[in-house]
Amino acid sequence: MDGEPKVYPTSAHWGTFQVLVEAGRVVGARPDPADPAPSPVIGNAPDAQHHPSRIDRPAVRRDWLRNGPGPDDRRGAVGDEYVAVDWETALDLLAREFDRVRTAHGNAAVYGGSYGWASAGRLHHSQSQLHRFLKLIGGYTRSKNTYSHAAVEVLVPHVVGAQGAHDLLERPATWRAIAEHTDLIVTFGGLRVSNTWVSSGGRAANTAEPGMRAASAAGVRTVSVSPLRDDTLADMGAEWLPAAPGTDTAIMLALMHVLFEEGLADTAFLDRYTVGAQVLRRYVLGATDGLAKTPEWAAELCELPADTLRDLARRMASGRTLVNVGWSVQRSRYGEQPLWAGIALAACLGQIGLPGGGFATGYGSTGRYGGGATPGGLPRMPQGANPIDSFIPVARVADMLLHPGETYAFDGERRTYPDIRMVVWSGGNPFHHHQDLKRLTRAFGRPDTVVVVETHWTATARHADIVLPSTTALERDDLTAGRGDLRLRAMPRAVPPHGEARDEYDIYAALARRLGVEKEFTEGRTSGEWLRHIYEQWRERQPEGVPDFDAFWAAGGVDLPGRVDDATTFGEFRADPVAHPLQTPSGRIELYSATVDSFGYPDCPGHPVWPPSDERRGGRRAGLWPLLLIANQPSGKLHSQQDMGAYSRSQKIAGRAPLRIHPDDAAARGLRDGDVVKVLNDVGSCLAGVAVSEEPRPGVVQLSTGAWYDPSAPDTATCVHGNPNALTRDIGTSSLSQGTTAQHILVEIKKFEGTPPPVRAFDPPVLADLEGD
Repeated sequence: MDGEPKVYPTSAHWGTFQVLVEAGRVVGARPDPADPAPSPVIGNAPDAQHHPSRIDRPAVRRDWLRNGPGPDDRRGAVGDEYVAVDWETALDLLAREFDRVRTAHGNAAVYGGSYGWASAGRLHHSQSQLHRFLKLIGGYTRSKNTYSHAAVEVLVPHVVGAQGAHDLLERPATWRAIAEHTDLIVTFGGLRVSNTWVSSGGRAANTAEPGMRAASAAGVRTVSVSPLRDDTLADMGAEWLPAAPGTDTAIMLALMHVLFEEGLADTAFLDRYTVGAQVLRRYVLGATDGLAKTPEWAAELCELPADTLRDLARRMASGRTLVNVGWSVQRSRYGEQPLWAGIALAACLGQIGLPGGGFATGYGSTGRYGGGATPGGLPRMPQGANPIDSFIPVARVADMLLHPGETYAFDGERRTYPDIRMVVWSGGNPFHHHQDLKRLTRAFGRPDTVVVVETHWTATARHADIVLPSTTALERDDLTAGRGDLRLRAMPRAVPPHGEARDEYDIYAALARRLGVEKEFTEGRTSGEWLRHIYEQWRERQPEGVPDFDAFWAAGGVDLPGRVDDATTFGEFRADPVAHPLQTPSGRIELYSATVDSFGYPDCPGHPVWPPSDERRGGRRAGLWPLLLIANQPSGKLHSQQDMGAYSRSQKIAGRAPLRIHPDDAAARGLRDGDVVKVLNDVGSCLAGVAVSEEPRPGVVQLSTGAWYDPSAPDTATCVHGNPNALTRDIGTSSLSQGTTAQHILVEIKKFEGTPPPVRAFDPPVLADLEGD
């Protein structure tokens, strides 16, 4: 019927859905009819697509344009001025700066940060486009591992080998297998449903929540060890153990103590499939350090009854048990330890390699867990090799920028921070996910030039010297699928580009032309031709019957062939550890790693230990900052993406991020629902809106990440919008993995008196014309 909106299918990292378009504008969003549990986050899409914070023209910082490249402490300052320029001017400036830095300092002086989720598309993927370009002009310093689970990526290969770590991350048991085989799930960090809406590349259908419900209906029992009651579905009937945050390792050691002391440990499994069990046993029983890791010892730390822990250990040994350690648990100081202890606990139960049993990391952390696996890869644009072997652990970017030439420890190496003169960021927002944002601002003042390619004026874009506007996923043709997905989907363009925004492919192709590598970058293809090319390359690797590109595009997608829905992690190893050894020095599970021990790290020795963190209740700092803040993932958006959208805004209180606080802690501070509070510690402060709730345990408050960083009223708070990374200390998990520790923050909370300053996070800067500069 004339006048009705046109419907376009699309996908994002939070799922497949449809957008409604009228007169070139997105006017609505609705779930895909085939999605059994669509994410409400799709409600952010219309506002975000046309928001005033969209970048519509290339822009250059006035001071950089006047003074030229160089360190500048005013970079990112409130009120910093930008000048609008045309594309040719912006690209010429940028090409000259690339040449200057490469000639004077070498390609290692270019940091191709570009860490973030950006588009879910397989072709128009911000980081991939940038990294391909940087490799072709001589290389760059890169980041390694992820903010999500760096400790998993570095530690676990030492314990179960590289392939074992890969299988844990990419081929865990499906929820169907859990429903069929598992008696008990013990999950450290819960099974938070909102996290399962998210998967890199998105999902054809969100199946995790129905899978959890089906497992519960089949009789699978769940124990959630978490400071938040609603870290599991209410109707799963999970048993909630409200442990003090940061004590998961102590709990696991106590559970192992019961297994050893009561003869419940599977010694036959430990003897055949592991090395180091005796070292672990001696430590748990106290022979190593004189401190037995009993339930009574753990009870004083975790604030759970010793009998509760003892009973749990017995129940775990009485049936098929899956031990799950969520990614949130390892995003804290000594985050390697709960992972290693979790593997050790599962080994003591002797169920690793059995269907529905053993160890897992990631259920409740992302949507791809419990959904099967798809071997054979997905369509992708070729990346090539980076000729520069220079990298940093991803969460050490501020250290790198502030301390060039200094050495640091990482995974057995002694490395040196490079001297970065140029930072190039595409499709990511470190001022969302990095720790200690005041320190990050100082760090961004050190390079000669910062370049950001973005869709919106994020805080990162506001710290750039050159800002280039890119299109969103709704403004270009693409295709997508996530790992373990059901279907490869078409993503047709729904609306024209905003302002003068360009596809990243076209931006880097234009730069490549100026730097003499256009032929190598484009290979003579437009982005549309690349889309067809990568699909047909992928199709050639698939079984017969996969349609050609035209048929795929017309149909809107194709089911992914070769799915594996019955994988048993470590199943072959269990069946024959000699024929199928792990890729560890011993070929077995290393409960004691001589390799890690040889590194000599006091903060990560050669077996699981309990190193008490300062960032916990009962720690040294807790006397000044008595509340433990959980900075978990938001339920109203993906990280900081589309924070201005309707669904995200609906969760805000007084226009700020909501802070949940237990009634006892609220009453002690005279707080009520809707109050604006100042959250503070010795790192920084932020304003937030109060939501009194019995979901967090007493002594714990929750302030999810993702509020756009707003330092517009520095005399009032570091961030007036509620970004918890205004409060986090910028230190790594340990010398081994150097991952982020932003999950746990000791704070105090005070009611804000008077009128709080307005939130300016979404106000774009005023752009002056080039004339006169």
